[in-house]
Amino acid sequence: MDEPVPSYRRLLAARLHEALRDTPVVCLLGPRQCGKTTLARTLEPDYAYLSLDDEATLAFARSDPTGFVLALPDKAVLDEVQRVPELLRAIKLSVDGNRKPGRFVLTGSANLLLLPNLGDSLAGRMEVLYLQPLSAAECARGPGGFLAALLEGRLQPDLKPLPPAASDELPLRLLAGGFPEAIARPPPRAKAWHRAYLHTLLERDARDVARLRDASALRRLVELLALRTGALLNVTGLGNELGLGRAVVADYLDIAERLFLVRRLQPWHRNEAKRLVKTPKLHFVDSGLAATLAGITAEDWQARRERFGHLLESWVVQQLVTQAGWTDPDLRFWHYRDKDQVEVDLVITRGRHTWGVEVKSSMTALPGDGRGLRRLAELCGEDFRGGAVMYAGASTLPLDATGSLAVPLSCLWDDPSP
Repeated sequence: MDEPVPSYRRLLAARLHEALRDTPVVCLLGPRQCGKTTLARTLEPDYAYLSLDDEATLAFARSDPTGFVLALPDKAVLDEVQRVPELLRAIKLSVDGNRKPGRFVLTGSANLLLLPNLGDSLAGRMEVLYLQPLSAAECARGPGGFLAALLEGRLQPDLKPLPPAASDELPLRLLAGGFPEAIARPPPRAKAWHRAYLHTLLERDARDVARLRDASALRRLVELLALRTGALLNVTGLGNELGLGRAVVADYLDIAERLFLVRRLQPWHRNEAKRLVKTPKLHFVDSGLAATLAGITAEDWQARRERFGHLLESWVVQQLVTQAGWTDPDLRFWHYRDKDQVEVDLVITRGRHTWGVEVKSSMTALPGDGRGLRRLAELCGEDFRGGAVMYAGASTLPLDATGSLAVPLSCLWDDPSP
C-alpha cells in the first residue's frame, strides 16, 4: 500500500500572496503534479476553485468562454487553464472592467506563454510565477538560502566537515527527483509512477499544447533526451538517431519544453548578440524522471559515477532555478563554453553582474576545477561577483584568487549561512 503523500511548505507561497495584493491575475505555471493545485487550494475559502480537468466545467468554458468568466465569483482559481486558452481573452475583458487586485488565480501544466494558440498574454494585467517540482531544500524543510548566500557574497570557507552521511544522501536525492507523489514511494514504485506520469503527459496533455502527429515518436525523443541531459543540444544528431526530420525534432522539442519536461539553457557571451548563434544545453527538469528513463540506479553512484555526471549537473541547475523563484525572479541563467572548450556549467546574471557555478561529482575539489570560473572572471572584469564549484565533499574551501569557493552540494538543502 502506498504511503500517504506528506505535505511540504512551498517557499514560493510568499510571492504568490505578495502578487495577489497588487495584481488582478496571477498565473501559477509548472509541471503537472508538482503541487500547483495544492498551493492554489490553500487560498480557499476566499477563492472558489474550479478545475478544467472536470469535463462539465471544461465543456462550459470551451463553448462560451465569455459567459463562463462572467459567471465566476469575485475571486476564483481556474486550474489547468491551458486546456482552454481562449479564456485568457475573456479574462482580459473582465479585468479591464474591474482592475481590483487578486481577482483570478490561474494554474497551468503547460507554459502558456509558449502556446501557439494563446488567446491573450494579459500583458500588464497578469504576473506569472513558476512553481517547480520540490527542491531539495523544500524536501528537507530547509530555508532554501544557498542562492541568496551566493548572490550576497555570504558564503565563507568552513573547514569543519559535514557529517559523513551527508554525501550518501546525494544520489538518493537525484533519483527521487521533486514530484511529491514519486518522493512518497519506495524506489521501485517511484519508477512505476514516473513511467505512468510520462505516459499520461504525452498521451493527453501534449495534445492540449500542439497538434501532435506521433506520440510514440515524442516519447522516443524524450527518452533520448533523458540520456543526453546536461549535453549540448544537437537537433540534427537527435533526428538522425531517431529517424526523424530536423523540423519534426524541433517541433517535438518545443512540445517537451511547453510541458516543462526539459529546459534549454542558452549560451552566455560577453557580447549579447553572439549568444544567439551559439549552441544551447538541454537539461531535464526532474532528475528522478530522467534517471528512470535513462536506467540510472543508486549503485551507479559508486560503480559508474560518470553516469551521474550530467544528471547531477541538470539537478543543480534545477535547484538554483527553483531557488530563484523566491530569491530573485529577474535572474537569468546561461551556460558558457568557448572555442578552447573551457566551460562553466551555469552562469547567473542580474543585469551585467555575473556569477558562475561549476558542478563536480567527486569528493574532492582542486584549483584546476575552477578553470572555467577564472575564464568567466577575466571576461566579466569588475562585473564578476563570485563563483562556486559544487562538489560531493564536506567542507567549504577557498579555491583561487577570484574569490571562488568549493562548496558542498549539501548546501543546496542545508542552510549555508555562517
